[in-house]
Amino acid sequence: MIDPFDDNYFMKQAYLEAEKAYELGEVPVGAVVVANQRVIARAHNLTEQLNDVTAHAEMQAITAAAGFLGGKYLKGCTLYVTLEPCVMCGGALYWSQLDKIVFGASDEKRGASSVGDLYHPKTEIVQGIMENECQAIMQEFFRSKR
Repeated sequence: MIDPFDDNYFMKQAYLEAEKAYELGEVPVGAVVVANQRVIARAHNLTEQLNDVTAHAEMQAITAAAGFLGGKYLKGCTLYVTLEPCVMCGGALYWSQLDKIVFGASDEKRGASSVGDLYHPKTEIVQGIMENECQAIMQEFFRSKR
């Protein structure tokens, strides 16, 4: 049986959040947290809107999901994010104890993997889901800023 709620489906949900960020003039990164095949948190970058360097999509999603679940740990959850998490977000994701992190485009300069493995050892990492689309929206955004 084909599961319509696979990694591609949920990455498309994160991509919709990235589009919202783009429209706000934010770096277009979107994220969703999923538990039991259900989106429990949606977020996108808000660093410009909130004037807060920590307001990355992942941080916003972690906070929303923890609020939804009523606890600080996100065991049993998966984070879908359009860009590889940065070092700051990688540290927060470590402490949140997610079961799985799925990201679209890699970030060779600022991604968490650029400084070693920052993720929790029990967290499964999947990369490259909708990579081309996630990379394209980032390139389009920065091209429009030049």
